[in-house]
Amino acid sequence: MERSALKQGQLFGSWETKERLGMGGFGHVYLYQHVETGVKIAVKHCRLDLSAKNKERWSREIQIMSKLNHLNVVQAREVPEELHAIALNDLPLLAMEYCSRGDLRKVLHKPENCCGLKESEVLSLLKDIGSGIQYLHENKIIHRDLKPENIVLQEIDGKLVHKIIDLGYAKDLDQGSLCTSFVGTLQYLAPELFESKPYTVSVDYWSLGTVLFECICGFRPFLHHMQPVQWTSKVKNKGPKDIMAVEDMNGEVRFSAHLPYPNNLSSPLLEPIESLLQMLLLWDPSTRGGGLDPETNKPYFYSVLHNILSMKVIHVLDMTSAQLHSLDLGTDESLLSLQLRLEAQTQAHISPQSQELLLETGNSLDPRRPPIQFLPEGLRGWDNSIVFLFHTSLNKYSGPLTARPLPESVNFIVRETKTQLPLSTLRKVWAEAVSYVCGLKEDYFRLYQGQRTAMLSLLRYNTTLTKYKNELFSESHKLQAKLAFFKTSIQYDLEQYANQMKNGISSEKMWKTWQESREKVDLLTKAADVGFLDKEILGLHNEIVELQRSPYARRQGDVMEQLEKKAIELYRQLKAKCKSPDPPHGYSDSSDMVKTILQTVQNQDRVLKDLYTHLSTILVCKQHIVDLFPHLEKALGDIKATENTVIQMQKRRQKEFWYLLKVACEQNNSPVSSQHPSDCETVGQLLNENQRYLSHLTSLMQDAAQSMEHSVMDQDWSWTQSGAVKVQSQKP
Repeated sequence: MERSALKQGQLFGSWETKERLGMGGFGHVYLYQHVETGVKIAVKHCRLDLSAKNKERWSREIQIMSKLNHLNVVQAREVPEELHAIALNDLPLLAMEYCSRGDLRKVLHKPENCCGLKESEVLSLLKDIGSGIQYLHENKIIHRDLKPENIVLQEIDGKLVHKIIDLGYAKDLDQGSLCTSFVGTLQYLAPELFESKPYTVSVDYWSLGTVLFECICGFRPFLHHMQPVQWTSKVKNKGPKDIMAVEDMNGEVRFSAHLPYPNNLSSPLLEPIESLLQMLLLWDPSTRGGGLDPETNKPYFYSVLHNILSMKVIHVLDMTSAQLHSLDLGTDESLLSLQLRLEAQTQAHISPQSQELLLETGNSLDPRRPPIQFLPEGLRGWDNSIVFLFHTSLNKYSGPLTARPLPESVNFIVRETKTQLPLSTLRKVWAEAVSYVCGLKEDYFRLYQGQRTAMLSLLRYNTTLTKYKNELFSESHKLQAKLAFFKTSIQYDLEQYANQMKNGISSEKMWKTWQESREKVDLLTKAADVGFLDKEILGLHNEIVELQRSPYARRQGDVMEQLEKKAIELYRQLKAKCKSPDPPHGYSDSSDMVKTILQTVQNQDRVLKDLYTHLSTILVCKQHIVDLFPHLEKALGDIKATENTVIQMQKRRQKEFWYLLKVACEQNNSPVSSQHPSDCETVGQLLNENQRYLSHLTSLMQDAAQSMEHSVMDQDWSWTQSGAVKVQSQKP
C-alpha cells in the first residue's frame, strides 16, 4: 500500500515539493527546496506496507547514514520540522544532501558512452568510489548493493564528485563479520551471494569490479545479456585472471584476461587497470582483492589503485601522423629523456633537435623544467589534456595519418552490410559503430586543436617579431639622427676651418681626415637603412592576418556532428526494436549504419585534407619568422657597430681639436708671433663652436648607450624551444 504521489509545488511550511528523484525497494525519494533560502534536500519516504524485516533495514540505514561523514558517501541531513508531517507511519524520514547531476546509470545511458566513459571520467570514478568503499569498510560496513544507480554525481568547486548512496542493504559488521542474508540487485552481486554462502567485505570488491568494467567498456564483464542465474554456472570455472566472458555466434563462451576494444583507456593505464580488475573479479572470495598487503595492512588492490591514481601520464599527439603517444613520466624525468622516448615511438623517429612540443596555449615546454610540471593538476586523461608534437624540419605534413582502428564486429557489418543479424547481437555491434563514428569526430577535433595551437604559437612568434622590429627601427632612427648631426657638424667644421686656413692654423693631414670622415658618414648611413626588413615584416603580418581570416582556421566538423547524431538515432531506434516482442523485428541488416560510417570516414578525409593544408601554411609562415630573426639580429648588430664607429670618429675629432687648441696657444704666447688678434679670435671661436657641438654629440652618444641596455636581445625568449631561435643577450 502506498499513499498517492506528492504533487510538484506542494508546500510543507517553507519547503516546496519539486520532483520525485527516484524509487527503490523501501519507497520514494523526493526533492524539496526551501522557498526563502533556495536550499535543496532529498528526502526518502518509506512505504506503508514494509515488512518487519524491511522496517528493520530502514531503521538501520538511517542509523548508518547518521554516523558517516565522507566526501564520497552521500551525507545525511537533519529533517526539517515542517516535513515530519509527510511521514506515513511511525518510521522516521531520511533527509540527505541533494546531488544535482543524477546517477551513474544516467551517464552510462548516454549514447556517446555506449562503449565506455572517457579516460578522465574512469579515473575520477576509480578515485571517488574506491575511497568511499574503503571508508565504509574501515567503519565496518558492507554496502552489498553497489551499482551505477547507487552512485550519484555532485558538482563541487567546478569538479564532479561521485558519491555512494542507498545503504538500505548495508550490513554493519559489528553484528558479525560473516553474513548470510541478502536481498539486493542481482546483476552486480558477487557469486557467493547466489549460493547463500557466508560473505565478507569482498562482495563489494566484486560489485566495484563489475561497475568499473561497465564504465570502461559499456557492458558488464560476464555474459552481460544473461541473468545471473544463467551465467554463474557458465563462468564459475573461469581462470583467475579472466575478467570477461562473451558468447560467440555458435553459443560458445570465450574468456579473456584483457579489456576489449573499443575502450577509451590509454596504453599506460591498460595493464594496471586489467590487473586491478583481475583482483576484484576473482571467483574465490577468500583471495578476491589480492590478499593483504603487508606494507599497508589493507587489501592489495588498494595499493594497485593508489599506484594507478599516482601515475603521471603525458599524452602527446604527433601532428605529422595523427598518432597519440601516452607515456608515464618519472618524477624527475627531463624533457630530453621524454624526447628520446618519443623519437623511438614516432613513425618518422623525430629527433629531439627537430621536436617542438607545444601546450594548447601555444607555449613550448621549457627544457629547464621536468615535463611532469606541465601536467595539469588532478586526474586528467587524454580526452582533456594533450601536448602537441611538431616536426620543425618539416613545413608540409602529408601523412600517412594513423587511422582509428575499426572494431572487428563493425568491420564485419561493413563487409557484410546486407547480412541479417539478431537484434540482440546487432545492438552491441551498432554500439561499437556509434563509438567509432563519435571517435572519428573527436579525432578531428583534437587535430583541429593542434592546428589552433600552431596558430597560437605563430602569433607568439609574431609578437616577439613586432617587439624586435620596434626596437630595431627605434635604434635605426636614433642612428640616422646621430649621423645627420655628425655630418652637419663636420661640414660646418670644414667650412670654418677653410675660412681661417690662410691666416690661421692649417694642417693638410687634418683637413684630409675630416673630408674622409664626411665621406665615411655617407657610407655609414646605409647601416641605418632597414627599410628592406620593414617590407618583409609587413608582408608576414599581412599573411598572418589572412591565415586568421581563412575559413580553414575555423572548425569544420559540422557535417560529422550531424552524422554522429544520425548514428545515435539509428542506435536508439534499434534499442526500441529490441524491446518489441513482435517476431518480424527479430532480425535486421546494417545498411543505414554502414552508410553513416562511410559518410563519416569520407567527410573526415576531406576536412583533414583542408586542415593539413592550412596547417602547412601556418608552419611555413612561422619558419619565415624564424629565418628572419638572424637578419634582424645582424641589422641590430650593424647599428651597434656603426654607433661605435661614430663614437670613435668623434673621439678622434676631439683629439684633433685639442691639438688645434695647443697649437693656437703656443702661437699666441710666442714673442715672434706674426698672428693678428683677429686670427686668434677666429681660432677661439672655431674651438668654442666645436666644443658646443662636441658636448651635444657626446650627450647623444651617452643616451644611446643607455637605451641600448634595454635591447631586444634581453627579451624573455624562454617560451621558445631551446635552439629554435638563437638569441644571446648583448649589452654595450
